[in-house]
Amino acid sequence: QVQLVESGGGLVQPGGSLRLSCAASGFTFSSYAMSWYRQAPGKERELVARITSDGGSTKYADSVKGRFTISRDKAKNTVLLQMNSLKPEDTAVYYCNAESMAGSVSYAVGWGQGTQVTVSS
Repeated sequence: QVQLVESGGGLVQPGGSLRLSCAASGFTFSSYAMSWYRQAPGKERELVARITSDGGSTKYADSVKGRFTISRDKAKNTVLLQMNSLKPEDTAVYYCNAESMAGSVSYAVGWGQGTQVTVSS
């Protein structure tokens, strides 16, 4: 029932752009902050960006600040991650998560499949 489905990943050259999407279903989307995480091979999963439930505030990892933008579309129950000026070190599997004070979707049902982003020349 509760589901987060990531899409939009692919292969892009350094300096290029990509837009990731996360489609949410099975819960009250507007009640949850939404986040993007990423995990590269051999590394820990890290928080990339987060947006509050009302879309009024955002937070970014220092490594992506100024290059990535997180947004949400309440009508479509989706969260977007616009990635510009991509670097090879951005290569990772990207995951989204829904979070509240009571818990998170990843905690309740696990992480989704994610979407692969590869930045290479």
